Amino acid sequence: MSKNISIPVPTPHIEAQKGDFAKTVLMPGDPLRAKFIAETYLEDYKCVNQVRGMLGFTGTYKGKKVSVMASGMGMPSIGIYSYELFNGYDVENIIRVGTAGAIHEDLKIRDIVIAMGACTDSNYVGQFEIPGKYAPIASYELLNKAVEEAKSREGVRYKVGNVYSHDVFYDPSGSAMQFAKMGVLAVEMEAAALYMNAAWAGKNALAICTISDHILTGEATTSAERQTAFNTMMEIALEIA
Repeated sequence: MSKNISIPVPTPHIEAQKGDFAKTVLMPGDPLRAKFIAETYLEDYKCVNQVRGMLGFTGTYKGKKVSVMASGMGMPSIGIYSYELFNGYDVENIIRVGTAGAIHEDLKIRDIVIAMGACTDSNYVGQFEIPGKYAPIASYELLNKAVEEAKSREGVRYKVGNVYSHDVFYDPSGSAMQFAKMGVLAVEMEAAALYMNAAWAGKNALAICTISDHILTGEATTSAERQTAFNTMMEIALEIA
Protein backbone atom coordinates (compact mmCIF):
# COMPACT_ATOMS: atom_id res chain seq x y z
CA MET A 1 0.00 0.00 0.00
CA SER A 2 1.48 3.34 -1.04
CA LYS A 3 1.55 6.37 1.24
CA ASN A 4 0.82 8.49 -1.83
CA ILE A 5 -2.87 7.68 -2.29
CA SER A 6 -4.55 10.89 -3.37
CA ILE A 7 -7.62 11.88 -1.35
CA PRO A 8 -9.93 14.22 -3.29
CA VAL A 9 -11.80 16.76 -1.19
CA PRO A 10 -14.76 16.55 -0.98
CA THR A 11 -14.37 12.77 -0.85
CA PRO A 12 -16.87 10.14 -2.04
CA HIS A 13 -18.07 9.87 1.58
CA ILE A 14 -17.61 13.36 3.05
CA GLU A 15 -19.02 16.50 1.44
CA ALA A 16 -17.13 18.97 3.65
CA GLN A 17 -14.63 21.42 2.19
CA LYS A 18 -11.03 21.92 3.27
CA GLY A 19 -10.99 23.73 6.60
CA ASP A 20 -14.44 22.56 7.65
CA PHE A 21 -13.02 20.12 10.20
CA ALA A 22 -11.10 21.03 13.33
CA LYS A 23 -7.72 19.47 14.04
CA THR A 24 -9.45 17.20 16.58
CA VAL A 25 -12.51 15.11 15.68
CA LEU A 26 -14.59 13.07 18.12
CA MET A 27 -15.95 9.93 16.44
CA PRO A 28 -18.93 8.10 17.90
CA GLY A 29 -20.26 5.21 15.88
CA ASP A 30 -23.84 6.46 15.87
CA PRO A 31 -24.72 9.52 13.74
CA LEU A 32 -27.38 10.47 16.29
CA ARG A 33 -24.76 10.46 19.04
CA ALA A 34 -22.70 12.85 16.91
CA LYS A 35 -25.75 15.11 16.64
CA PHE A 36 -26.35 14.85 20.39
CA ILE A 37 -22.76 15.88 21.18
CA ALA A 38 -22.97 18.88 18.84
CA GLU A 39 -26.32 20.03 20.20
CA THR A 40 -25.38 19.48 23.86
CA TYR A 41 -21.79 20.69 24.02
CA LEU A 42 -20.76 22.75 20.99
CA GLU A 43 -21.40 26.43 20.41
CA ASP A 44 -21.98 27.97 16.98
CA TYR A 45 -21.87 24.53 15.40
CA LYS A 46 -22.69 23.79 11.78
CA CYS A 47 -23.34 20.54 9.96
CA VAL A 48 -20.42 19.77 7.62
CA ASN A 49 -21.42 16.30 6.44
CA GLN A 50 -24.66 14.44 5.73
CA VAL A 51 -23.52 11.95 3.08
CA ARG A 52 -25.06 8.50 3.74
CA GLY A 53 -26.50 9.96 6.94
CA MET A 54 -23.02 9.97 8.55
CA LEU A 55 -23.51 13.27 10.32
CA GLY A 56 -20.57 15.57 11.00
CA PHE A 57 -20.49 18.90 12.86
CA THR A 58 -17.93 21.57 13.70
CA GLY A 59 -18.26 24.15 16.45
CA THR A 60 -16.44 25.37 19.52
CA TYR A 61 -16.08 23.90 23.01
CA LYS A 62 -14.82 26.33 25.65
CA GLY A 63 -13.39 28.44 22.86
CA LYS A 64 -11.64 25.55 21.07
CA LYS A 65 -12.64 24.52 17.56
CA VAL A 66 -13.82 20.90 17.73
CA SER A 67 -15.52 18.57 15.28
CA VAL A 68 -17.63 15.48 15.81
CA MET A 69 -18.53 12.97 13.14
CA ALA A 70 -19.98 9.48 13.14
CA SER A 71 -17.83 6.54 12.06
CA GLY A 72 -20.49 3.90 11.49
CA MET A 73 -20.02 0.36 12.75
CA GLY A 74 -16.99 -1.83 12.23
CA MET A 75 -13.42 -1.44 11.09
CA PRO A 76 -14.13 -1.05 7.35
CA SER A 77 -16.41 1.91 8.11
CA ILE A 78 -14.20 3.76 10.58
CA GLY A 79 -11.29 2.83 8.35
CA ILE A 80 -12.73 4.83 5.46
CA TYR A 81 -13.78 7.88 7.45
CA SER A 82 -10.66 8.16 9.61
CA TYR A 83 -8.40 7.68 6.59
CA GLU A 84 -10.13 10.49 4.73
CA LEU A 85 -10.06 12.80 7.76
CA PHE A 86 -6.37 12.19 8.46
CA ASN A 87 -5.18 12.30 4.86
CA GLY A 88 -7.68 14.54 3.09
CA TYR A 89 -8.81 17.02 5.73
CA ASP A 90 -5.56 17.42 7.70
CA VAL A 91 -7.12 16.22 10.94
CA GLU A 92 -4.43 15.57 13.56
CA ASN A 93 -6.38 13.80 16.33
CA ILE A 94 -9.33 11.43 16.29
CA ILE A 95 -10.91 10.36 19.56
CA ARG A 96 -13.37 7.50 19.32
CA VAL A 97 -16.20 7.87 21.83
CA GLY A 98 -18.04 4.61 21.63
CA THR A 99 -19.48 1.67 23.49
CA ALA A 100 -17.97 -1.67 24.41
CA GLY A 101 -18.96 -4.96 25.98
CA ALA A 102 -17.15 -5.83 29.20
CA ILE A 103 -15.28 -9.13 29.39
CA HIS A 104 -13.45 -8.31 32.64
CA GLU A 105 -14.99 -9.08 36.00
CA ASP A 106 -13.87 -5.76 37.55
CA LEU A 107 -15.87 -3.70 35.08
CA LYS A 108 -19.45 -2.57 35.58
CA ILE A 109 -22.11 -1.11 33.26
CA ARG A 110 -21.30 2.56 32.48
CA ASP A 111 -17.64 2.24 33.52
CA ILE A 112 -15.17 3.82 31.11
CA VAL A 113 -12.39 1.97 29.31
CA ILE A 114 -9.50 3.99 27.91
CA ALA A 115 -7.97 1.76 25.24
CA MET A 116 -4.20 1.63 25.51
CA GLY A 117 -4.05 -1.04 22.82
CA ALA A 118 -6.42 -2.88 20.51
CA CYS A 119 -6.14 -6.61 19.87
CA THR A 120 -8.00 -7.77 16.78
CA ASP A 121 -9.02 -10.73 14.66
CA SER A 122 -9.31 -8.49 11.62
CA ASN A 123 -7.06 -8.62 8.56
CA TYR A 124 -7.23 -4.83 8.28
CA VAL A 125 -3.48 -4.69 8.84
CA GLY A 126 -2.89 -6.80 5.72
CA GLN A 127 -3.12 -3.75 3.45
CA PHE A 128 0.00 -2.28 5.02
CA GLU A 129 2.09 -5.33 3.99
CA ILE A 130 3.87 -5.58 7.35
CA PRO A 131 6.02 -8.74 7.55
CA GLY A 132 4.77 -9.83 10.97
CA LYS A 133 2.17 -9.03 13.63
CA TYR A 134 1.41 -5.38 14.34
CA ALA A 135 0.24 -4.13 17.75
CA PRO A 136 -2.15 -1.17 17.33
CA ILE A 137 -1.77 1.28 20.23
CA ALA A 138 -3.16 4.66 21.23
CA SER A 139 -1.22 7.90 21.02
CA TYR A 140 0.42 8.34 24.42
CA GLU A 141 -0.23 12.09 24.63
CA LEU A 142 -3.98 11.64 24.19
CA LEU A 143 -3.99 8.59 26.46
CA ASN A 144 -2.20 10.42 29.24
CA LYS A 145 -4.51 13.45 28.98
CA ALA A 146 -7.59 11.23 29.12
CA VAL A 147 -6.33 9.38 32.20
CA GLU A 148 -5.55 12.64 34.01
CA GLU A 149 -8.97 14.05 33.11
CA ALA A 150 -10.71 10.87 34.32
CA LYS A 151 -8.72 11.00 37.57
CA SER A 152 -9.84 14.58 38.19
CA ARG A 153 -13.54 13.65 38.08
CA GLU A 154 -14.98 12.49 41.38
CA GLY A 155 -16.75 9.16 41.26
CA VAL A 156 -15.70 8.23 37.73
CA ARG A 157 -14.90 4.54 37.39
CA TYR A 158 -12.40 3.81 34.61
CA LYS A 159 -9.79 1.29 33.59
CA VAL A 160 -6.90 1.56 31.15
CA GLY A 161 -5.87 -1.45 29.09
CA ASN A 162 -6.42 -3.50 25.98
CA VAL A 163 -9.66 -3.85 24.07
CA TYR A 164 -10.55 -6.47 21.48
CA SER A 165 -11.63 -5.03 18.13
CA HIS A 166 -13.78 -7.81 16.74
CA ASP A 167 -15.12 -8.19 13.19
CA VAL A 168 -18.18 -10.13 14.37
CA PHE A 169 -21.04 -8.86 16.55
CA TYR A 170 -22.96 -12.16 16.85
CA ASP A 171 -20.09 -14.53 17.58
CA PRO A 172 -20.98 -18.20 18.18
CA SER A 173 -17.31 -19.03 18.84
CA GLY A 174 -17.10 -16.93 22.00
CA SER A 175 -13.64 -15.71 20.95
CA ALA A 176 -13.86 -12.63 23.19
CA MET A 177 -13.50 -14.79 26.29
CA GLN A 178 -10.20 -16.17 25.01
CA PHE A 179 -8.92 -12.60 24.93
CA ALA A 180 -10.30 -12.07 28.43
CA LYS A 181 -7.87 -14.72 29.66
CA MET A 182 -5.07 -12.39 28.49
CA GLY A 183 -6.41 -9.49 30.54
CA VAL A 184 -8.29 -7.75 27.72
CA LEU A 185 -10.98 -5.52 29.23
CA ALA A 186 -13.73 -5.20 26.65
CA VAL A 187 -14.79 -5.99 23.11
CA GLU A 188 -15.70 -3.39 20.48
CA MET A 189 -15.42 -3.11 16.69
CA GLU A 190 -13.42 -0.05 15.63
CA ALA A 191 -10.34 0.91 17.66
CA ALA A 192 -7.74 -1.27 15.93
CA ALA A 193 -8.43 0.17 12.47
CA LEU A 194 -8.42 3.70 13.85
CA TYR A 195 -5.07 3.14 15.58
CA MET A 196 -3.55 1.64 12.43
CA ASN A 197 -4.72 4.53 10.26
CA ALA A 198 -3.33 7.04 12.73
CA ALA A 199 0.04 5.29 12.80
CA TRP A 200 0.17 5.09 9.00
CA ALA A 201 -0.62 8.80 8.66
CA GLY A 202 1.67 9.88 11.51
CA LYS A 203 -1.33 11.24 13.42
CA ASN A 204 -2.90 10.64 16.85
CA ALA A 205 -5.81 8.45 17.95
CA LEU A 206 -7.49 7.27 21.13
CA ALA A 207 -10.58 5.20 21.88
CA ILE A 208 -12.60 5.99 24.99
CA CYS A 209 -15.48 3.57 25.46
CA THR A 210 -18.34 3.32 27.91
CA ILE A 211 -19.39 -0.17 28.94
CA SER A 212 -22.86 -0.62 27.47
CA ASP A 213 -23.26 -4.33 28.18
CA HIS A 214 -21.52 -7.02 30.17
CA ILE A 215 -20.85 -10.37 28.56
CA LEU A 216 -20.20 -12.04 31.91
CA THR A 217 -23.35 -10.86 33.70
CA GLY A 218 -25.75 -10.34 30.79
CA GLU A 219 -26.51 -6.75 31.85
CA ALA A 220 -27.15 -4.25 29.07
CA THR A 221 -28.19 -0.65 28.50
CA THR A 222 -30.89 0.46 26.06
CA SER A 223 -30.32 1.91 22.61
CA ALA A 224 -31.60 5.27 23.88
CA GLU A 225 -29.04 5.27 26.70
CA ARG A 226 -26.24 4.41 24.27
CA GLN A 227 -27.23 7.35 22.09
CA THR A 228 -27.50 10.08 24.71
CA ALA A 229 -26.59 9.05 28.26
CA PHE A 230 -22.84 8.38 28.24
CA ASN A 231 -21.93 11.99 28.96
CA THR A 232 -18.79 11.44 31.05
CA MET A 233 -16.97 9.77 28.15
CA MET A 234 -17.98 12.63 25.84
CA GLU A 235 -16.88 15.28 28.34
CA ILE A 236 -13.47 13.66 28.87
CA ALA A 237 -12.91 13.60 25.12
CA LEU A 238 -13.98 17.23 24.72
CA GLU A 239 -11.72 18.39 27.53
CA ILE A 240 -8.64 16.84 25.91
CA ALA A 241 -9.54 17.85 22.34
